[in-house]
Amino acid sequence: MKHTFVVVAAALAASVVVSARGQDAQKPAAPDLKPFEYTSQGSVRTASGVVNYRAVTGALVVHPQGWNDAAAPDDPHNPTAEATMSYVAYFKTDAEAAARPITFLFNGGPGSSTVWLHMGAFGPRRVVTADHTHTPPAPYEVVNNDETLLDASDLVFVDAPGTGFGRVAGKDPEKAFYGVDQDIHAFAVFIRDFLTKYDRWNSPKYIFGESYGTMRGAGLALALQNEDIDANGVMLMSCILNWDLMPDDPQLNPGIDEPYIVSLPTYAATAWYHHKLPNAPQDLDTLLTTVEQFATTDYAEALLAGSTLGADRRQAIAQKLHEFTGLPVAYLLKTDLRIEYGAFQKELFGDEAMTTGTLDTRFLGPTLDPLSKVASYDPQSAALGSAYVSAFNTYVRQTLKYGGELPYKPGIGVYGSWDYKHQAPGAPQPLIALPNVLPDLAAAMKMNPDLKVLVLGGYFDVSTPFFEGMFEFRHLPIPESLRSNIEYHYFQSGHMVYVHVPALKQLHDAVAAFVRSHSSQK
Repeated sequence: MKHTFVVVAAALAASVVVSARGQDAQKPAAPDLKPFEYTSQGSVRTASGVVNYRAVTGALVVHPQGWNDAAAPDDPHNPTAEATMSYVAYFKTDAEAAARPITFLFNGGPGSSTVWLHMGAFGPRRVVTADHTHTPPAPYEVVNNDETLLDASDLVFVDAPGTGFGRVAGKDPEKAFYGVDQDIHAFAVFIRDFLTKYDRWNSPKYIFGESYGTMRGAGLALALQNEDIDANGVMLMSCILNWDLMPDDPQLNPGIDEPYIVSLPTYAATAWYHHKLPNAPQDLDTLLTTVEQFATTDYAEALLAGSTLGADRRQAIAQKLHEFTGLPVAYLLKTDLRIEYGAFQKELFGDEAMTTGTLDTRFLGPTLDPLSKVASYDPQSAALGSAYVSAFNTYVRQTLKYGGELPYKPGIGVYGSWDYKHQAPGAPQPLIALPNVLPDLAAAMKMNPDLKVLVLGGYFDVSTPFFEGMFEFRHLPIPESLRSNIEYHYFQSGHMVYVHVPALKQLHDAVAAFVRSHSSQK
């Protein structure tokens, strides 16, 4: 696999994390995994007024599947692996907890912390970055986040095991926590224990996952129900629920053509944004409607034909692809009409030797190797990573008064070794296939017909194309009566929708309205 939605975390996993001793900061003993909790106070200005809050920086200990807390300490059948999962929670101070919604938020990777949603989208403070170009080096500016979700819900930003201030230990902790089902289990245990610790069992509950966090979030909807926890809503941004649709290296899986189909509208949006289309309409929505129709009809039929596609038809499809992507017809014929996203990023600008972003194709950067077949880095990740990680390290140590010399891990390199087997509901054992959590979400919605789902995405994301999410939900196996429980919002931004400030406001308004409408909140 190449760089996809793990690209930010992977690039940062090997970086040196800034460590500054904040005033009165504390440092827990890292080798001995223990829960911790440090509290501070703050306030944030929103469009609806000032929100005063209590901030809690902490960690909970979680154990893997099969762990028995009643077993003897020397029981050889009881797993010894354990993990601390760090979090930052924000509780509105002048609200009744039982009636106040609570939202658990996490990024993806796999192997990413939740620094991105925290410092870019919904936390009370936001790091200022350039909209679609490289953000200059430090000092970085952190400002009041007018679009924080604290005006609608209490917030819990949760870091995956081994990321953030969390650590893993014991026997085979990687095997115990780093896999599709292991990860879902850990987050379900975390949420269950968090609700107990802070007495929030009767609060309206929401899950917000970004990128691989959408796979986790969809699986969590069912896993939490198995813990007798019905969620009010699940919010999924930059969806990847069925990995057969993933645009990463589809040429290594011949015969599976859906990745090319669901990626085409994003290629068209990108070429439109960069003025590379020969006859582009002024309106992006008009273009996308046309491209989506072509992708699921003529283009899909041509790809399914394989080697039986006639020469004239092949030429006609290549010409149409040229109109929608700006790529030369000769190049498209060489690719057998199948466009890899890394190649598209590099080829769109041709001899100009510029590469578009992966997570956000509005970003551009010089091509590292003009002779390469595909892009070898993501200009958006390179443009933003330092700002987010530096700003959070300063914020957590100086404002939240936690951290000391303990490194905060924005990401860890587990993407390649992740256990991708998933036991879908009804399956007798984990399937030998790419993971697909659509059955989990469908089961959760059938068992809890009041569960609402909000699907979000950016038009300029080639890592998890927006049409992929649409395609997935068109194939969600639920009765027609439940389809009205699903709401869609898409934005002229990328994978991290909130990087584009106008889109951040639109994102906040959509999410806040979703939470309020399904919480009986006045």
